[in-house]
Amino acid sequence: MLNRNFWLYTIGRFISQIGWAVQDVALPLYVLDQTKSGAMMSVFVMAELVPRLILNPIAGVVGDRYNRKALMVWLDIARGILLFSIIWLNLLDLKSLLIVQILMSILGTFFSAGISAMYPDLVEKEELAKANSIIQSAGIVTRIAGPIMGGVLYAFGGIRLAILINAISFFGSGLFEMLIHYEWESRKIGNVGEVWEDLKEGLSFLKARKSISLLLIYALILNFLFNPIGAVVLPYLYRVQFGFSSTQFGSLETAFMVGMLLGNMLIMGKLGSRAENLLFKCLFGELILAGIMTLLASPYVRMETWQLYLSFVAVQVPFGITNALVNVPIMTKLQKMVPSELRGRVFSVFELLAMGTTPLGMGIVGVAMKYLEAYQLMAVATIGGVIITVYYMLNYATIIIGEREGEPF
Repeated sequence: MLNRNFWLYTIGRFISQIGWAVQDVALPLYVLDQTKSGAMMSVFVMAELVPRLILNPIAGVVGDRYNRKALMVWLDIARGILLFSIIWLNLLDLKSLLIVQILMSILGTFFSAGISAMYPDLVEKEELAKANSIIQSAGIVTRIAGPIMGGVLYAFGGIRLAILINAISFFGSGLFEMLIHYEWESRKIGNVGEVWEDLKEGLSFLKARKSISLLLIYALILNFLFNPIGAVVLPYLYRVQFGFSSTQFGSLETAFMVGMLLGNMLIMGKLGSRAENLLFKCLFGELILAGIMTLLASPYVRMETWQLYLSFVAVQVPFGITNALVNVPIMTKLQKMVPSELRGRVFSVFELLAMGTTPLGMGIVGVAMKYLEAYQLMAVATIGGVIITVYYMLNYATIIIGEREGEPF
């Protein structure tokens, strides 16, 4: 049975994620309404991304050195105060909002480093897979409900109301987090040299633990191959090539989310930590489904538009299920492998690499779409995924599946 600390953490995170999802929809609408400029929207996206890229390694050191509960609580409250301040001072011009976007990104970077290191300590190791699936399920609900709420609230009260809701959510989250019992011995940073030494210690740990390095590299390769397909190729395929309506387009994303929710419920209700042993089987299941979508996108399958739509819906649900059965075990394994005192640094490095490889992959795919059809790009990603998965399964399955906390692989 998951404990009180975990549920306090989960409820607090859910509240703040809902608020952030509302603002995350309302802000682009406001920027576009004010400027009619996609370029200005890109500036706001970069204002959130660049500080995270620069500060992630330092945030990882802070997350390992300082009291993680205190970081979580006070950074949530600080974000709430910041958002309340811009409403009170009426700082809703684009320049002010851009500065706020940068400040929120900085605070969020240090917040994420702390909580990613902290919450695996709130549950027993054998319950970690179930805990991850609950947290991911809550995130899925926010991804479904947040955009709807954001659109409605923006239409009703504009950017001011959306920011107010987000500010309240951060305070609400902080109140729940205050009630968590978590002990951590702080080690203050005396000088810049200590930050560098801590970073080197985290990198040395990664080099020494082959199982972690292998799993991180594998996850990054899959992220590099398939994130651009989901973010760029499939939307192009659905909207431009097949001409699906906006309702159909949205329902395909919903079908995938429903599948992810079902996969997480399967882990919560039945599989638990056993899901880790099914990692490669689920990976091959996901790759088979990716192959089916590639075939549906190809000129070799001829269907009416409505038939194609229903076929993609039918694939998206199990694709979402297998995605959850892959992502949760990978995250759970990494959390178990990395000692708590190093977790902030190691996970910050992983996030930094993921943020770096994702735009690279999307840039490559964006250029490749001028020369290749959508189904050809999907085929390249799927074949690449099969090759790397077969290689890992034949050479490293025992190391990855068999790794336990404390074993010196």
